[in-house]
Amino acid sequence: MLGDTNSGARHGRSALILVENLSVPFDRRVWQECLTLRDAGWTVHVICPQGSKRDTEPEAVIDGVRIHRYPLRAATGGPAGYLKEYGSALWHTARLIRKIGPVHVVHACNPPDLLFLAARRLQRRGARFIFDQHDLVPELYLSRFDRGEDLLYRAVCALERRTYKAADIVLATNESYRDVAVSRGRQRPEDVFVVRSAPAVERFQPVPPEPELKRGKPHLLCYLGVMGPQDGVDYALRALAKLRDEFGRTDWHAVFVGAGDAFDAMVELSRELGLSEQVQFTGRIPDADLVRYLSTADVCLSPDPRNPLNDVSTMNKVLEYMAMGRAIVSFDLKEARVSAGDAAVYAPANDEAEFAKLITVLLDDPEKRAQMGRIGQERISGPLSWRNSQESLLAAYAAACRGRTAAAPGGTARTGKRQRS
Repeated sequence: MLGDTNSGARHGRSALILVENLSVPFDRRVWQECLTLRDAGWTVHVICPQGSKRDTEPEAVIDGVRIHRYPLRAATGGPAGYLKEYGSALWHTARLIRKIGPVHVVHACNPPDLLFLAARRLQRRGARFIFDQHDLVPELYLSRFDRGEDLLYRAVCALERRTYKAADIVLATNESYRDVAVSRGRQRPEDVFVVRSAPAVERFQPVPPEPELKRGKPHLLCYLGVMGPQDGVDYALRALAKLRDEFGRTDWHAVFVGAGDAFDAMVELSRELGLSEQVQFTGRIPDADLVRYLSTADVCLSPDPRNPLNDVSTMNKVLEYMAMGRAIVSFDLKEARVSAGDAAVYAPANDEAEFAKLITVLLDDPEKRAQMGRIGQERISGPLSWRNSQESLLAAYAAACRGRTAAAPGGTARTGKRQRS
């Protein structure tokens, strides 16, 4: 048991988790948080968008977690598309909050930094507000849109400040994000809890490799993750072209698993680089197929370029590669080193030729690959395990509830937010 955290089983505590970026349980971090809270005795509700191919039901109860989903069309184009998406999401979230009614804790996961607006109604009725900062949205804006510090950038900074101000407790995904919450967000250090994302180990269990996935080549390279403008799939493809053209290596097949805004553009870039015969794009695939590819891969790719967001963000794909015992090539980013340590080799930031060179080094050294894989699995089962994150999450909830004076949701009594210097 994870300790006494004002268990909901004894105190009838209820939590509402707000998510806009992904459906649940597809959002793995949120789902792990839901199950952790459920196991600690909380009644857990989630409001999130419906998925397109999964998580499509408007209402569902899964493993005791009550999920309320709304229809949402993902943004296309520039910032204007996101304004339309976020406006629709806020309206639906507020509608479903009224349907659910009062709760003890409202837990908002960004992006966007707008969900504090929907949470206001619950706060006025006594709920404590936990801000789960999945992304630094100002840095995300700079990295994704390449527009500089324009009017919209200043607007997202203002929304982040408003969210921090509304929060009783902040959850940070790593120490870099925690530093931002304390410095830029003016949070008291004791009100910020690091809850690292960690792979669901039961989801990432290696199976025997399947040589046929290599399409007749000696080696398989694998990329797993979102394909957005800031995710570096273009860097990976250009590195693979250099691997072929500058290093003379054609002894590999590469598979890119995942989807996102840049998917079609990346398929087209692969064609332009003459890689179509050696690079396969699967889109999103079932977990069983994902595990087959990762179990067969010789080297996994983490090509996120250095930019204001990526340098301080923890990449889920790196943790998932580690859980599967795979050797990793990454660009040299601050938090990539914190996560992977010696389970990865690091090319100078954004240097595609060096990235390609490191792939050749690992392809030629199976013993090094195996050693790196063991290091990664040890880190995932030790310091980076979800057990540690569970303890931090429940400690954050306990801290939030200690500051609450209302005996049950629905009242108006609520302690004032503690002053920060």
